[in-house]
Formats: sequence, C-alpha cells, structure tokens
Amino acid sequence: MAMRASAEDYLETILLLSRKTGSVRSIDIVEKMGFSRPSVSVAMKKLREDGFVRMDEDGYITLTPKGGETAARVYDRHSTLYDWLVGLGVSEPAAAADACRMEHILSEESFAAIKRSLEEGE
Repeated sequence: MAMRASAEDYLETILLLSRKTGSVRSIDIVEKMGFSRPSVSVAMKKLREDGFVRMDEDGYITLTPKGGETAARVYDRHSTLYDWLVGLGVSEPAAAADACRMEHILSEESFAAIKRSLEEGE
C-alpha cells in the first residue's frame, strides 16, 4: 500500500530540519509546515506507530532507518523534479510547488526517465 503524501511530506520535513539544525521537535515541524500543534502531534503518533520515527523522552524526533530511507527517496524525487522544471524554464516558486505535488504521484518509470534525461544532459 502506498504511503499518504502528507506522511511523506512530514518525513521529508524531518529529514531537512535534521540536516539543517541537527535536532527536530514537533514545534519545529509546526513552524516549518504551518500546521497546528494537534495535527502534527497526531501525525507524529501515526509515524511512530508505523515505525518511521522515534521520539525520545525530551521530545526530539529522529527518523528510523525505514523513515530515513523513505524521506531520502521523497527528497530525491522532489529535488530532481524541481531541477528538471527549473531547467525547462519554470519559475523557482512554481517549480517548488509543482515538484512537491509531482513527487507523490509520478510513477517510478516516469521518474527514472526524467532522472536519466537530466543525468545525460550533464
């Protein structure tokens, strides 16, 4: 069963925040994503139950190996699609928004073709 786009977005956000600051708490996710505290709390509970994140006694959130792998895959799709769209002449804001939507719905076959075309163009 495919993971929901919102769960992928949370994992990607945790990955990027952890790379930027080294530690992630729920409030950081609230501020970055613009969601309410209760919404983030519910999402973190579900991601913990599904084995994608851990939360320590101080409230710090880390990705499990399973969560890290998923987050890295989503981020790779996002950044590749963003680069592809910008390369086609799409504005950076539109490319960022479109890449965020496309990363969740594009088939592996189509994504692989886009990635190959970018690599061949270098």
